[in-house]
Amino acid sequence: MKILQFPLARIGLFFILGLLLYQKGFQPNGFLVFISLFVGLVVLATMHRYAKKRNVFKGFGWLVTLLAIALGLSTAAFHQDNRSRFHYSHLTEDQVPYHFQLTLYEKLKSTKKNQRYVAIIKSVNHRKSEGSILLNIRHSAQNTNIPIGSHLTVNGLLYHNKAPFNPNQFDYSGYLENQQIYGQIYTSWSELKVITTENTIWSKFSNFRTKIIDNLKKSDFNETELAVMIALLLGQQQDIDPETLKEYQLAGAVHILSVSGLHVGFIMLFINFLLKPIPNTSSNSYIKLLIIVVALWSYGVLAGLAPSVVRSVTMFSFVAVGQHLRRSINVYHSLLVSVLLILLWKPSFLFDVGFQLSYLALFFILWLQPLIADFWQPKNKITRYIWDILTVSLAAQLGTLPLSIYYFHQFPGLFFVTNVLVLPLLGIIMVVGLVAVIIGCFGIVPQLVIVPLEMMIAIQNKCIGWVASWDAFVFKNIGFTAAMLWTSYLVIIAFGLWLQKPIYKKVILTMVSVLLFQIVCLHNKWQSTNTREMIVYHQKKGTMITERKNNEVILYGNDSIQNTIAKNQTLQSYLTGNFAKLTQSEDLQHLYYFNTKKILLIDSSVTVPLHIKPDIVILVSSPKINLERYLSAYTPKQIVADGSNYKSYIRLWKATCHKAKIPFHTTHEKGFYKI
Repeated sequence: MKILQFPLARIGLFFILGLLLYQKGFQPNGFLVFISLFVGLVVLATMHRYAKKRNVFKGFGWLVTLLAIALGLSTAAFHQDNRSRFHYSHLTEDQVPYHFQLTLYEKLKSTKKNQRYVAIIKSVNHRKSEGSILLNIRHSAQNTNIPIGSHLTVNGLLYHNKAPFNPNQFDYSGYLENQQIYGQIYTSWSELKVITTENTIWSKFSNFRTKIIDNLKKSDFNETELAVMIALLLGQQQDIDPETLKEYQLAGAVHILSVSGLHVGFIMLFINFLLKPIPNTSSNSYIKLLIIVVALWSYGVLAGLAPSVVRSVTMFSFVAVGQHLRRSINVYHSLLVSVLLILLWKPSFLFDVGFQLSYLALFFILWLQPLIADFWQPKNKITRYIWDILTVSLAAQLGTLPLSIYYFHQFPGLFFVTNVLVLPLLGIIMVVGLVAVIIGCFGIVPQLVIVPLEMMIAIQNKCIGWVASWDAFVFKNIGFTAAMLWTSYLVIIAFGLWLQKPIYKKVILTMVSVLLFQIVCLHNKWQSTNTREMIVYHQKKGTMITERKNNEVILYGNDSIQNTIAKNQTLQSYLTGNFAKLTQSEDLQHLYYFNTKKILLIDSSVTVPLHIKPDIVILVSSPKINLERYLSAYTPKQIVADGSNYKSYIRLWKATCHKAKIPFHTTHEKGFYKI
């Protein structure tokens, strides 16, 4: 791959390695890292000057590599908010009410219960503090959109991030911490007061976007079509109907609802078209470049500066500069420079799924699509157009397939059909939609624009819905481990290198990579068929226990669990993550025998077999038991309380177990319990 011969590529890879090392726990003293980096740069400059005179570069490459890793570590340390002694995570306790002073930074998609914002903390209980936090405001009749940049005082309950309460679930706390958010505030409108609203560039753009959306909503748009248009052009998916969003996901078209390279590239073409009448003099070319770059970044901020938007705007800015300098543009170089600049500015983007998928898709389109397209060169224009769409889609899907399955455990089999149907129409929707947004900046959009736009979006939604209706072609609940992820990319890259130049060495590389992937799959199969475990899950409404023998799982649960097995995401995540299948479901039992252990379940019926001395006692559905007397009589080795119990009961049981020196596990605090 020629891209690896570019020095910046190696620097970028080792810089990213430094970020990953810091995120995985290798966190040396920040001051020492900065000093080492400074000293290393001085030594590097000296070596370069000395080596240039004598034409000797021994050790130069190794030093650059170490400096790239050090730069990654120092960048991650510099952006680690909770290193500050004023960070709220050091000054607060979990599930305790506080008085906060906040500044709203970003509006997020609301949930069924709460309106959500990202906020910056200024003080906690009138004590100076800092850090980003999620603000959840309970829905009520007082619901309103608070302007971004508003300073608030809030009385609310603070919850620190916690690991998932059940196995194989998405680690939302880890995701938030990668975004430098370490907690959430829950409050109501009556406990919130807006003091002032500041006018920063960010808040002005955000509130201007809100004004455009409000003007579009005041126009006579259909709600469903308007929500899709706002997502397409302004990157705001908050108002999209969940059912519509699900259809886009199942059809493999959800990427078009996130502003990315496709959208930003179109914006750049549109601006170039508008600037075409201006003569290409030396002074005018600078003005054109300035207009293009300012317009691109203004659009990026207006679209919320999501990772995919930042990536696209940065890369196309370099393309614009290259055009201005009349130089041939190496897209790989632009891609690498944009990665480095973005991660230097905000390293947390590296762990954003959208950022990873968008860069992988673009890289594989640039690299693999020409290789695939060379297999056939159709002469007919329409056939060539469809073939180009198919090859671009295939390259993008190959590049993102392993990561998509790893994160989402599903794969849309009809993505080819989706792209052929949607992409031609999407260009027209973007043109008319952009006109609607421009008009929406100043007032109400006329029917002349609304009617054709609504019609085209409705046709697009119908196409997406039709593709999504072929449920048999959506492959769901696919188990995929991190080892499978890395080895599958090794297979794809090796295959691509072989396509470039099918020589003997590359054939061997491809075969070895396939063999490694097979070994990983066989190891996972062996592991799944040699495991025995019993799990008590955290469920607020009901009790759920699974017993796993190899890859077969027996479910024990009450009626509320038994009636919703197909929709139970906790169970499905466990089965998918462990390559297991549900073979049997039964009602809860009072006594279990597992791995030589006697396990007694006590529920609200308080049926306690007096002749059994259990090793483990599971308390469910808030039984009214005299636990102190029971512990003194039977002395079990472990007490477990699941999520179906009252918290007041759990506090009493915890104190009783502590007094009797018997281990106590509550899923409310520690999550699932595994035997």
